[in-house]
Amino acid sequence: MHRAVLRWVLFVAGWVCVALGTVGVVMPVLPTTPFLLLAAACFARSSPRFHRWLLSTKLFGPLIENWQRERYIEKRSKRVALVVVALTFTSSILIVEPIALKWMLVGFWATCTFFIGRLSTIPRSQRGGPQQSAVVTEQGS
Repeated sequence: MHRAVLRWVLFVAGWVCVALGTVGVVMPVLPTTPFLLLAAACFARSSPRFHRWLLSTKLFGPLIENWQRERYIEKRSKRVALVVVALTFTSSILIVEPIALKWMLVGFWATCTFFIGRLSTIPRSQRGGPQQSAVVTEQGS
């Protein structure tokens, strides 16, 4: 019973993350990549079918697979993410009026830049140290 409820919750959370990631494609304030990585993790534990579907998408599949297998993102993806975040937050800061909102956006910008900046661009297998597989195994359907 408990396992079935957990699978259902993870399945719903996966679709919520896909929806938020999709909105993030056209609304730069929402980050696309973290939501899709989270969706992949949820689907890996709840629906192998939708996990395979997400990995098969041309746009996001390679990014998700790189993260799950080797815990890295490509340098180009990282640069693009940082530039999009900078442009989005700069334009938002220039548009909004209240100074408190401007400072809040600066804080969000700094936080996003910090977390994106921390993501490795070197595959785990090339970093040295212990080699543990980051692949999320699919469980029975």
